[in-house]
Amino acid sequence: MNLSYTYKTLENLSEGLYKEKGSKFIGYATPCYNELEAKEFLNSWKKDNNQARHLCYAYRFGLTNFTTRTNDDGEPSNSAGTPILGQIQSFELTNILVGIVRYFGGTKLGIGGLITAYKTAAKEAIENGKIIIKELETQLEINFPYEKLPQIMSLIKQHHIQIKLQDFNMLCKLQIELPKSLEDNIIHTLKNISLIEITILK
Repeated sequence: MNLSYTYKTLENLSEGLYKEKGSKFIGYATPCYNELEAKEFLNSWKKDNNQARHLCYAYRFGLTNFTTRTNDDGEPSNSAGTPILGQIQSFELTNILVGIVRYFGGTKLGIGGLITAYKTAAKEAIENGKIIIKELETQLEINFPYEKLPQIMSLIKQHHIQIKLQDFNMLCKLQIELPKSLEDNIIHTLKNISLIEITILK
């Protein structure tokens, strides 16, 4: 595995819980890769906790030039989203969304109390999950005549490449997913086979 193409994230959704002076802070941490996906998770958590007063969150996407966002959802500025993002950064995670649902207990916690609560709930949610190292992947689309199929399939089998979509006719189409570290080698090999069109999808 080429370490320059790896990142740390969570394997699956995990949860945490922090209680303080009657308020309950439920933390959710999940792998997530873009803003649209984040909105879907947030809408789902909001629906599951429709009696909660706040749903604060932070996310971090990317490998080097990170995309980050925080949201305090009505809590005092920088008392919720920023501490959540701080935990994501502390664990050196990316491609992750952490949301904290707050059920108000009737007693104000103050800025310091809120920072502690959101930070701790985020930390619990992350620690209750499984942190994994993932390798970046590339998706390619290959278009080729049917007679080239044995060569293509031999290459795919040799490198244990995952097929995402296949359409075998006189003109064939394959969409494949492979580790980023193999991309240059695979594309170079494919280009040496005549009558092949290659498109990088992502």
